[in-house]
Amino acid sequence: MKVFRHLMAAGFAFGIVGAAHAQVSSISTPPQGSVWNTMASVIAGQARESGGMRMVVQPYGGNAQMMQSVNEGLAEFSLNDVNDVITAVEGSGEYDAALPNLRVVARINPFPIGLYVKESSGMTSVADLKGKSVPSGWDAFPIARSHITAILAAGGLIWDDVTKVPVPELIRGSDDMASGRVDSAFFAVGGPKVAEVDASVGGVRFLTVDPSEENLAKIQKVRPAFYFSDVTPAPPRVGVKEPMAFVTWDNILVAGTHVSDEQVKTLLTVLFDEADAIGKAYPPLRALDLQTAYKAYPGLEYHPGAVAFFEERGVAQTPAD
Repeated sequence: MKVFRHLMAAGFAFGIVGAAHAQVSSISTPPQGSVWNTMASVIAGQARESGGMRMVVQPYGGNAQMMQSVNEGLAEFSLNDVNDVITAVEGSGEYDAALPNLRVVARINPFPIGLYVKESSGMTSVADLKGKSVPSGWDAFPIARSHITAILAAGGLIWDDVTKVPVPELIRGSDDMASGRVDSAFFAVGGPKVAEVDASVGGVRFLTVDPSEENLAKIQKVRPAFYFSDVTPAPPRVGVKEPMAFVTWDNILVAGTHVSDEQVKTLLTVLFDEADAIGKAYPPLRALDLQTAYKAYPGLEYHPGAVAFFEERGVAQTPAD
């Protein structure tokens, strides 16, 4: 497979195959500046400090490469949208072949996403984007297609209501908004890139959506694990100007079947025994909660090491929404 050959080349470049691979645990992420990369960096740092793990963060170009790297044993862990993991295991959506070696380790946190604009634009809601430009294409980050489809739906719009401007991936999309090439950009709340753009353009704001039951049905037609969550303003949440609802999914930690039970249990021990330190280092991770971390998801299996960890901690599995 062509993607696999590229991943093998990346694996050799990062020195994570052979003997080195046995000594180092890696977390595959999108590029630097993304929320997942930042989260993984904090988790890896804590795992090195308090868990004695040799853990590194390994950036890739997008979700498909991240999932492929774990499935093929080139990375041990990854952070991803539960919806994308479901489609990866199924071999549906953006995945043309099933990736059967992915296992859930834990639910990490809810992940609100949105479209944001320059504050000077005067736009305040997704509905205001009618006739305006929205990033599209996403050849290197195809997961964004379904996310933006859901956000537009929650604002009462479809793709035909906006002007599509092709962008390759997440960071470039925000850069193009900052430069004026496109009117809006897509990102997660709390993303470092949003703060960077905010400082460079004199302020940004996320656009509001309508969290009605009708719109909930619309976004769940796009991906069944989407839901709405309420987000309040806070210093790390750049662009959130007032309490507002966001299209949201669950972030989950994923491991490959090649990862030992011991590695999984060690990382989970760090996550939940050092949750306060991790949350202080990156506020979105304050949502780490042992009691809600063992959640069932359709079509996904938990890693045996995770099952053993939660059983030892007396945590029962909660059903899927």
